[in-house]
Amino acid sequence: MLGWLFNSDQKRRKLLAQAPDGPLRDFLATEFPDRKSPISKVPLLAMDFETTGLDAKQDHLLSVGHVELLDGGIVLGSARHQIIHSDQEMRDENISIHRITHDQVANGISLGEAVESILKQLAGKVLLAHHAKVEIGFLQQACKHLYGMAPVLPAIDTMQIARKRMERLQQPYKANELRLFNLRKQYGLPAYQAHNALMDAIATAELFLAQLAHGNYHKSPPLKNFLLGA
Repeated sequence: MLGWLFNSDQKRRKLLAQAPDGPLRDFLATEFPDRKSPISKVPLLAMDFETTGLDAKQDHLLSVGHVELLDGGIVLGSARHQIIHSDQEMRDENISIHRITHDQVANGISLGEAVESILKQLAGKVLLAHHAKVEIGFLQQACKHLYGMAPVLPAIDTMQIARKRMERLQQPYKANELRLFNLRKQYGLPAYQAHNALMDAIATAELFLAQLAHGNYHKSPPLKNFLLGA
């Protein structure tokens, strides 16, 4: 939508001038963290969505989980998990995979409430996710539906970090090795129950800290080294 010549903060300011009053405008009014800041000092929000599929235009959100990272640690007291209401029919495989029932979805919070809460938590932070394009795509699509426009979302992708590391070491890998829980095994991290949004968000946060600890960094590198697409 905007030219590639604009950086993320320039995109944010341009979108701010067009945004309607409300949660999206409030989110865009908060400056993004400085790209030159040491990654250990950048506030992050590890987040995961459980969805009915991977197509943000066709599928819908079932739940969201997120937890903050600050000063190189996970702030467990900030952890949140919410089931999102939907009138769309859930498939049997959705129930068996995500363990979210029809009744839970019927009684969940509205999409508007969920997105408003996410944007409040994400303001002034960088999104952290595993295969972050999924979270970015669904959140942007939800914002288009609710507010008529999609925000720019600076993000760090733990899967991209793993892929770049393997390529740098000229280490062959299979796509399955880049899955969240397979990567956690490589760092000796414990197995968690998969397909729970909050557990996956915490698992992603732990993986990122392990990637930093084993990255052979002499000092805390800048945020720009980790941003998706960098």
